[in-house]
Amino acid sequence: MFDALTPRRRTVLLSLAGIPVLLTACAQTSDTGGGGSDGGGGAALSVGTTDKVTALDPAAAYDNGSSTVWTQVYGYLLNTKVGSTDGVPEPDLAASAEFTSPDVYTVTLQEGLTFANGHALTSEDVKHTFDRQLAIADPNGPSSLLANLDSVTVVDELTVEFHLKEPNDQTFPYILSSPAGPIVDSEVFPADAVLPDDEIVAADAFSGPYAIASWKLNELVSYQAFEGYKGLFGTPATPNVTMTYYADQNNMKLDIQQGNIDCVWRSLSATDIESLQGEDSLTVHEGPGGEIRYIVFNFDTMPHGAKTEDPDPKKAQAIRQAAADLIDRAAIAADVYKDTYTPLYSYIPDGLPGSGTQFQDMYGDGSGKPDAAKARGRLEAAGVTIPVALSLQYNPDHYGASSGDEYAAVKAQLEADGLFTVDLQSTEWVQYSEDRTADVYPAYQLGWFPDYSDADNYLSPFFIKDNFLVNHYDNPEVQALIAQQRGTEDAAEREALFVQIQDLVAADVSTLPLLQGAQIAVSTTEVQGVTLDSSFKFRLAPLAK
Repeated sequence: MFDALTPRRRTVLLSLAGIPVLLTACAQTSDTGGGGSDGGGGAALSVGTTDKVTALDPAAAYDNGSSTVWTQVYGYLLNTKVGSTDGVPEPDLAASAEFTSPDVYTVTLQEGLTFANGHALTSEDVKHTFDRQLAIADPNGPSSLLANLDSVTVVDELTVEFHLKEPNDQTFPYILSSPAGPIVDSEVFPADAVLPDDEIVAADAFSGPYAIASWKLNELVSYQAFEGYKGLFGTPATPNVTMTYYADQNNMKLDIQQGNIDCVWRSLSATDIESLQGEDSLTVHEGPGGEIRYIVFNFDTMPHGAKTEDPDPKKAQAIRQAAADLIDRAAIAADVYKDTYTPLYSYIPDGLPGSGTQFQDMYGDGSGKPDAAKARGRLEAAGVTIPVALSLQYNPDHYGASSGDEYAAVKAQLEADGLFTVDLQSTEWVQYSEDRTADVYPAYQLGWFPDYSDADNYLSPFFIKDNFLVNHYDNPEVQALIAQQRGTEDAAEREALFVQIQDLVAADVSTLPLLQGAQIAVSTTEVQGVTLDSSFKFRLAPLAK
């Protein structure tokens, strides 16, 4: 199929299977993708969540709670339509998008686009959006996704060129649909500073299916359909939607049971989900997986890290590898999550090209079970003093109430044979998201909700030099291979590179993968349009009651 495309003008996107797909030349404007047919006249809806929002400014956060809000209120150049099974982006605000040379990706906007405040949305806003992501480079933001972006050039009012450092970047169209991609108003957002939430709301600087009518951080947000939106998702099925933020998942469960809210999106415990499946008035929706849970090691501050009193990279690596030898993922999945999560033995989860079993083959007993003798041998061979004192941090409110049980299990597994003493502590998400990038935690919990359906999204954000983890991991060979796979068009060759990258990182144990989970939402039976698909985004626009 590649032979049919000239090298100077290609419209190639890579699907999960590595198959090139042509972009259409126009976006849908009349179909909500399955969200009802009343043209925006449906009854108001209420949604509950325990997720926390870090920032409304897309340059200032990189978490699921913030991204869920951006999904509703910002337009993207490319996006994934509701119900997609392959996750391949299509034009949203764009009229067309294509490679015009190996290192130039050209996007043409639809005509007549505006923000909710009436400001025209032009190519200047597009350039401003990506320039400020790179200029601000907030440690908690998604700018690491733009590692291959060299510059953005305005051609005319509707046309922009993205100049790439490495050619033939198979992931770049996906990047435009990712958390790095929300288009912001250049007349509102400063070029080199984060804009506070209240100022964004006051400026009505929105270009997605919804605008924000009222906002109280992590308490309540009211969405109102933006009539000027011309993108992929069309007119929202329900013009007014509220989202309530719960501090206690038990209260959220009670409210959905009693019909006080219409839908729940993140996060109920596995026990709660199991019990709600038996409620006749409720529907439990499950979508394709992609979420992963893992431990991050800070290469500067972990035991024998580069900035500790006794730095020793070989001892530090032995400690990370020994921890990998002691983890029993299957036990955590069964005992804590009732098998709503499954063991994760590689960095790329099951279902994507390159998924493997590195942490089953290289660690423990070779079958997924722990091996304390192997762990002790690693530590003794490296001259590490036993037991290893390890500070381990987890978050109790962002990844669900079961996080406490999950990390109690991790602590017990690490300490079972006297090889580790674990100081286990927890911090609320807003503070946690700041501390983790400031070298406060030697080892800590994170979860990952993919930005797009490509295996690269489980590699580039984590393992390039300036990664979003800010954990000081730096392996030039890994970085070179990550750049190589982005520019590799042959699917089989690219998958082989995925495996090679994971083999190297698994030996380094930059992060320790634990579990893989599915997407779960719960709604009353009156609600239609709940769609959990391969975009991994929860969209309000299709919901109707």
